[in-house]
Amino acid sequence: MTGGNGPRVLVDATAVPADRGGVGRYVDGLLPALGRAGADLAVVCQRADAERYGRLVPNASVIAAPAAVAHRPARLAWEQTGLPLVAQHVNAEVVHSPHYTQPLRVSCPVVVTVHDATFFTDPRHYDKGKGAFFRSATRTAMRRASRVIVPSKATRDELIRLLDADPTKLDVAYHGVDPRVFHVPDDAECARVRARLGIGQASYVAFLGAQEPRKNVPNLIRGWARACAHREAPPALVIAGGSGHDEEIDTAIEEIPPHLRLIRPGYLRYADLPGYLGGAIIVAYPSHGEGFGLPVLEAMACGACVLTTPRLSLPEVGGEAVAYTGEDADQIGTDLAALLDDHERRAQLGAAGRERSLEFSWDASAEAHIASFTRAVAASS
Repeated sequence: MTGGNGPRVLVDATAVPADRGGVGRYVDGLLPALGRAGADLAVVCQRADAERYGRLVPNASVIAAPAAVAHRPARLAWEQTGLPLVAQHVNAEVVHSPHYTQPLRVSCPVVVTVHDATFFTDPRHYDKGKGAFFRSATRTAMRRASRVIVPSKATRDELIRLLDADPTKLDVAYHGVDPRVFHVPDDAECARVRARLGIGQASYVAFLGAQEPRKNVPNLIRGWARACAHREAPPALVIAGGSGHDEEIDTAIEEIPPHLRLIRPGYLRYADLPGYLGGAIIVAYPSHGEGFGLPVLEAMACGACVLTTPRLSLPEVGGEAVAYTGEDADQIGTDLAALLDDHERRAQLGAAGRERSLEFSWDASAEAHIASFTRAVAASS
């Protein structure tokens, strides 16, 4: 080993998207924590991210990949040819591939993060090409990776159940949340977000995430409409995040009574998320299933009252600090209405969620990752 905490690890951050969605939040949270833990780090990333990672992880070697890796087909090809050369160049003892895929011919062990098993449990929620790609990548990781990191016990158990994965190769490392970024917002932060959304002082129910079938946005829209149709001052519904490919969302929108207001602002600025989540009367996330559920944790950290489902990993994140609902529109409507009518319970859940969020830190996640890297190297020697 070359010193530091654990082996010298090359983290392949080239899969991080420009919008800083799920994998971006994971890598951006993990890398600084690995640096704080004293990990011996090298990072390869897209050229647009090189300066960013240089600031986030000042003690790491940061290598900019070719410009072509901004396009997914080129990135996947480079992963097989260029990444092994980078690993040799930086004297890596282990490569961490943080988003399902991995180099198949490299001179050191590979640790792969598999974020969820819903490509197998709920294939109907993905288009055929995407589902087939990630199922294949997951199976390859189970066979070829030295270790596989998963973000929850539920994901570990599903991979064992569905793929007969070797449990001794699977390491659970929960995601974290940075309380300096995701915090209870002040009045100015909430006012800034309200101005951006154009809703004045009106209350709103918030959703944050990719608008894809697994997130269950159409039933959220229908449930909100049923809960609010006869209220004197109904809260708006704000659906923030990427547009995704759930065509049923437009159908659900067409069913909304004309006096109710739905807002779709697209991506929000990172700095606006505390004001958005913490300023909502309820953050609703009625997902059909998650590998972890980072938006739920981030909302909890902002002091929001969260309504989600008890599917897969979500109870591991929310515990008793969130409210649970079903996945159908009627149940979502019933449970949403109950929370809207119960200010005291919303306040209790907001406080409990904030307290529970403190149990999930990127520093703890980094230590779990370093332990996995160390096991991978030990097994190969």
